[in-house]
Amino acid sequence: MRLGRGGAVIAIFVASIAFSAAALGGAYLHFMNFEPSASRYPVRGIDVSHHQGAIAWETLKGRGVHFVYMKASEGGDHVDTRFADNWTAAARAGLARGAYHYFTLCRPGIVQAHNFMRTVALDKTAMPPAVDLEFGGNCKHRPTRAEFLRELKAFLTTIERRYGKRPILYVTRSFHARYLTGELNDYGYWIRSIYFRPTVPGRRWLIWQFHHRGRRDGIKGAVDLNVFRGNRAAFERWRRTGQWRRETPSPGPIPGSGPGKASGGNG
Repeated sequence: MRLGRGGAVIAIFVASIAFSAAALGGAYLHFMNFEPSASRYPVRGIDVSHHQGAIAWETLKGRGVHFVYMKASEGGDHVDTRFADNWTAAARAGLARGAYHYFTLCRPGIVQAHNFMRTVALDKTAMPPAVDLEFGGNCKHRPTRAEFLRELKAFLTTIERRYGKRPILYVTRSFHARYLTGELNDYGYWIRSIYFRPTVPGRRWLIWQFHHRGRRDGIKGAVDLNVFRGNRAAFERWRRTGQWRRETPSPGPIPGSGPGKASGGNG
């Protein structure tokens, strides 16, 4: 059947829409299934909070998850409702575990440190403590850089003294630009950089959060996915001692960084 001129235009339009939809669908599936090279980054992990609900930890261990950071506390008095259960169950499953604190901009650092220490028992086999530094979900107060660094350093030194390992700093690109450029260069960094390998000049990044809508058997819904920068021997050395050396691999393109974990996020 011959198409008139108008019919031909409509057919071309429909075909172009179908092609665009297929391309977008393919790109979406590629993004959702993205995983960094397992040979380049053999040590893989997740970070969780109460948002993930009850987790089948034994199932997770059998799906290539080597480590897990879990939210312990936030601000001066909040404790994650799933932390105690997650902490115990992850150890029972034989996963390397670590605790993180969501640092608010409106409470003194020492008060926040005491909240974390009340919540997380001393465990020499745990990964170094982590502190979550981002604007998403934070209070509206924005201290000066000097004020922020004073409170953060009070938190970090107190935590390191208690647990015997230097904490790792989880940062988003926007937070780093405002408060941390050129600061705290002797700390390891956990960088949020969705899809692209992270680049933060002058930084010793240890962990790359590459996905914020990942899927893992054993968890209902989305979860943050991470890789460690180094092989398993390097990871075990860092887990035991908090010490880490630049080894492999080198960083890649500039990150595409969106909102971070936040107190209302996935992990």
